[in-house]
Amino acid sequence: MITCYVRYTLDMAQLDSFAEYGRIWIELINKLGGTHHGYFLPSEDPKAKSHGRFSFPGIGSEGSTNIGIAIFSFPDWEIYEKYRAEAGNYDECKRATKIVDETRCFTSYERNFMTPILGEGATK
Repeated sequence: MITCYVRYTLDMAQLDSFAEYGRIWIELINKLGGTHHGYFLPSEDPKAKSHGRFSFPGIGSEGSTNIGIAIFSFPDWEIYEKYRAEAGNYDECKRATKIVDETRCFTSYERNFMTPILGEGATK
């Protein structure tokens, strides 16, 4: 299994547009053989903003408040490459691209491929 982690720098005035973009990609990735684990936006809960305790004092710090993430997986590289080759042919992809082009709901992103650490008895 391969897992892709995408970190977005968000335009906080365009969160609704980013959420729409995310919902489109969740469906498309699932349709093309992947498993989307969701998009995650900065919490608006006041407790999250004022929660200053860290498990490891001295090495923890508050993260940026304009970061969103997406996490999705594919069973193997072959299915991932097939998704990459085919996604652009779907109207959903074109619609998602148009959202970003028109709203600039995110200003940059980073993509990393990750290997999961799973609990005992879980399968990769």
